[in-house]
Amino acid sequence: MKKQLAIIMVLLMTIFIGFGIIIPVLPDAVTGSGASSFHLGMLLSIYSLASFLMSPIWGSISDRIGRRPLIMIGTLGFSVSFFLFGLADGNLLLMYASRILGGLFSGAATACAVAYVADITTEENRTKGMGLVGMSIGLGFIFGPAVGGILSQWGYQVPFFASAILALLTFIFALIMLPESLSEEKRRKPQADGPKPSRWSAFVGSLKYLYVLSFFVSFTLAGLEATLLLFEKDKIGATSLDLGIMFAVSGVVGALIQGGVVRRFIKRGDEARVVGIGLVVSAIGFVLILFSDSLVTASIYLSVFGAGNALIRPCVTSLITQKTKVGQGVASGLSSSMDSLGRITGPLLGAGIYQYSMNLPFYTGAILSVAALYLLYRFMALDKEASSLGQRA
Repeated sequence: MKKQLAIIMVLLMTIFIGFGIIIPVLPDAVTGSGASSFHLGMLLSIYSLASFLMSPIWGSISDRIGRRPLIMIGTLGFSVSFFLFGLADGNLLLMYASRILGGLFSGAATACAVAYVADITTEENRTKGMGLVGMSIGLGFIFGPAVGGILSQWGYQVPFFASAILALLTFIFALIMLPESLSEEKRRKPQADGPKPSRWSAFVGSLKYLYVLSFFVSFTLAGLEATLLLFEKDKIGATSLDLGIMFAVSGVVGALIQGGVVRRFIKRGDEARVVGIGLVVSAIGFVLILFSDSLVTASIYLSVFGAGNALIRPCVTSLITQKTKVGQGVASGLSSSMDSLGRITGPLLGAGIYQYSMNLPFYTGAILSVAALYLLYRFMALDKEASSLGQRA
């Protein structure tokens, strides 16, 4: 199990390094082509829309044929999409085609990688496994934006080509090193006499509140990503390189929390309480960002937000995989879909309200983070009630 987990960690880290490389340069790549900031929000949203539509399908397919083929398909599709964007050179149509293609394949890699970890871990150590997943993604966001900021000095296309090459190397690595996690006897057989399981079959009982909470977290994060460079440009005159440094510092903090605190100290049964702490810390981070007055303070305040986010994500994922009554692929697919739904709507609202007030997206993020505490309360209440009924039965 340790070897398989290490391979998945390397896989996710390289995927998200490639994803992170483009974060600091995407705003300049879009607005530099003469397009308005509206298209920045649309390009972020359309990627997530494609991912939202495809993630549960990939997850359901992986329950039948295994995780490995889907992970490899996803990484190869990633590579092609980044290469297309590098070739776009200001062609807005090609940019949209690239983002749609990337979104279609993103769920295959990420949702199936999470399902893979759920396959090879027990309920007792699943939170630790999900903490390592979060740490791997965090490490990708440490190195990715920083490298992207540096590479942008030679042109905004360079980070996209670098991402394409990295995704291709990840595909080769998975092809050679990654074994299958889902044995033949555990695979869900095609149902000849009934419909295939819907993504919404996982949206039941107390878990529906966790899925909505997952949407809130992704919605606020995506809104921040869409507006942070614009905000820090106006506030402290930040460049693409500065934004890369901010995300790198925040990524270090997030990785330390997920790889250290979550993995080592959070035991089964503690997850819901930790999610509540993470929501409060995230809300504080949103407010602190408004007081940025230098690269140093901007990085510190973004790291506070990142710390809260790092506590929330692995614990929510662990709870979903522990409590689900459907296949791990379907559950992970719906979780990935809710994440994508947040990333569809977050950039559109963030970029939209930013035009009215540069502070408004961050106040909105703080309010929604606090409001999500009610969703957590409802989950805990229903889950406790279901456990009590189960014990009586």
